[in-house]
Amino acid sequence: MFWLNILTNFIKILREGQTPRQVAGGFALGSIVGLSPTLTLQGLLLWLIILILDVNLSAAILAFTLFSLFAYVFDPLFHHLGYFLLVNVESLKGLWTTLYNAPIAPLTRFNNTIVLGSFLAAIVLALPVYFGMKKFVITYRSTLGARIEHWKIYQIISKNYLVRWYFKIRDLGV
Repeated sequence: MFWLNILTNFIKILREGQTPRQVAGGFALGSIVGLSPTLTLQGLLLWLIILILDVNLSAAILAFTLFSLFAYVFDPLFHHLGYFLLVNVESLKGLWTTLYNAPIAPLTRFNNTIVLGSFLAAIVLALPVYFGMKKFVITYRSTLGARIEHWKIYQIISKNYLVRWYFKIRDLGV
């Protein structure tokens, strides 16, 4: 029921609530965390940034979940990118050596090819994800939301006894 609650909150946010910029910011930051391994220093810092900034937490958690599922598919590509940066680019070898000997930098696990490749790919993809999500939220609020409410499947799900019962139970706690 936790994921249903997050999805419900996200749909509610799409309709009204926070600005498209806040929703897109949460989704973009969540995509970075989802694509890169989370048990690293940069993963923990990104969660801290998500909690500190005024971005949508439901969008960040949903993006984290979605992009985590796709990250495993792209791990071979991330490995090749990380391997290229760690081994084949001669001008960066001094930087990697200096970072590895620094006290805190090894906690980022940058010396792992998949960690480095996935984090770099996530940073590069964050801007298109942000602008794409912002445009989606604006489009959803202006035209798409009204169309979806007219779909038969939406009407069937929203009038389902179990769904209505769940929302009654959930709203009792508020």
